[in-house]
Amino acid sequence: LKKLIVGGFDGVYEFAKTFRNEGMDRTHNPEFTMMEIYVAYKDYNWMMDFTEKLLEFCAREVNGSSKTTFGEHEIDFKAPYTRVTMTESIRQFTGFDINGKSEDEIRTAAQGMGIEVDETMGKGKLIDEIFGEKCESNYIQPTFITDYPVEMSPLCKKHRDNPELTERFELMVNGKELANAYSELNDPIDQKERFENQIKLAEKGDEEAMFIDLDFIRALEYGLPPTGGCGIGIDRLVMLLTDSSSIRDVILFPHMRSE
Repeated sequence: LKKLIVGGFDGVYEFAKTFRNEGMDRTHNPEFTMMEIYVAYKDYNWMMDFTEKLLEFCAREVNGSSKTTFGEHEIDFKAPYTRVTMTESIRQFTGFDINGKSEDEIRTAAQGMGIEVDETMGKGKLIDEIFGEKCESNYIQPTFITDYPVEMSPLCKKHRDNPELTERFELMVNGKELANAYSELNDPIDQKERFENQIKLAEKGDEEAMFIDLDFIRALEYGLPPTGGCGIGIDRLVMLLTDSSSIRDVILFPHMRSE
């Protein structure tokens, strides 16, 4: 889709079946449905405004109200949504400030919080584990978590005010991620360095590290305009709007055991 923006399209979107082997539970299925959208000359601030308006519209179309009941919670999709930086969130729920901390300091802090970590995890993965274990479940109402550390976001543009952060958000609803979005990284030199850092993480044993996509780097060399991008998990959204407790209830043909 980003190559289409390079090719001159102002905006593209796609609904797609996606496969990602992250295991299976009530909110994860290896094959899931996602909407991706990219818009040229927009950034993550525009994408936050777009996302909250879109989800409020969906809620009203499905239920006649911005509010929906999911289990024991009433969730209100009415815009605007609260915006909290990743650093603020971790500080609020753990008392630990990740600013300026080394990989070893963050690993030690995570261990002190009782989080299972190991030597294969780089700085970004460690921060992600802390947030996932200690912060994520606290966000029941729609909340944008913004400004992720650069180590967590290999495809994301550096923050305009702080090069140690990126212009990224994830939307948390009912304690789970519903959307992930960036101001897209459009500097081919920076992108190649990020990919090379991912290879180093893979060599340490990080199974989720990315590979170097030389064809994509070549596309960036032709020129990707400043672009905002967002992916929304459609199955999780349908779960929330229909009070379905399992993702398998909203997938038409979930994988079944053979007879």
